[in-house]
Amino acid sequence: MSEPCFDVAHLGHVELFTNKFEESLDFFINVYGLTESGRDENSVYLRAWDDYEFHSLKLTRSDTTGVGHIGYRASSEAALMRRVNVIEEMGCGIGWVDGDMGHGRAYRFTDPDGHVFELYYDTVKYQAPESEKPALKNIAQRYHGRGVAVRRIDHLNLLATNVEAIRDFMQKALGSRVTEQIMLDSGVLAGCWFTVNNKTYDITYTKDATGTPGRFHHVTYALDQREDVLRAADIFLENNVFIETGPHKHAVQGTFFLYVYEPAGNRVEVCNAGARLILQPDWETVTWTETDRMKGQAWGLKTISSFHTHGTPPVPEAAE
Repeated sequence: MSEPCFDVAHLGHVELFTNKFEESLDFFINVYGLTESGRDENSVYLRAWDDYEFHSLKLTRSDTTGVGHIGYRASSEAALMRRVNVIEEMGCGIGWVDGDMGHGRAYRFTDPDGHVFELYYDTVKYQAPESEKPALKNIAQRYHGRGVAVRRIDHLNLLATNVEAIRDFMQKALGSRVTEQIMLDSGVLAGCWFTVNNKTYDITYTKDATGTPGRFHHVTYALDQREDVLRAADIFLENNVFIETGPHKHAVQGTFFLYVYEPAGNRVEVCNAGARLILQPDWETVTWTETDRMKGQAWGLKTISSFHTHGTPPVPEAAE
């Protein structure tokens, strides 16, 4: 594994498209437990109670579903420009945009599968109104206890037609490290888990079984403990939210998980990652084989078939 770069600080936000805007917004605020921090004509900006930035999820009205763009915050203005120079040399840049309500100018680019990313440094830090101000100064918003009340954005998973091309791209463009991966017996790389910091991972790419580029698998917000994930299952049940799989523990990365679909069909996860951090600077990528994965999740739960076929936007041949 290459020497850690750290030009990119962390995953900042994800834009999700929904063709059921009001239903999706109600889910993310009242069931999932995000807080609205702003809105414009087509989008509402949302955040978890321990996200320090203005938003971590941009929910955008659309005639389709899936991901609009993914935002990463650079470690400094100088680090931002270093990454931009590398990305421009790679030939995958789109160019500078003024930025959303939650941050300053950003440089946009695409991965080999067509997903749109942006890098920014100047950001808007959340300023809680009086009703949401915490008692302690080191968090941005008090714990509100609404719905699942997720704590912070954790990671996302994108689908790709060629994960190997993505692996090479992410390491060069963002300075990401590969912490774990899945290699099939055929030699095809089926999944890659990346990190730009000391978290075990902030983004995952898995192979799209339909061969369709640019699709979205899921976004994940973290909870403090496993018991919160179990409580979330009851909250989803009471609110008629479709539970796809879990609660259970992943073998890869060891995350305690629960997956649901929000009203428009985008997959959403709540998780507890425990205390796993990559502190070892010379971490060697953990490779899982096809035989390993046939054993299922950590405690033997078989991976549900829709986990390999359901993505957004949907494609006709992947209908469950």
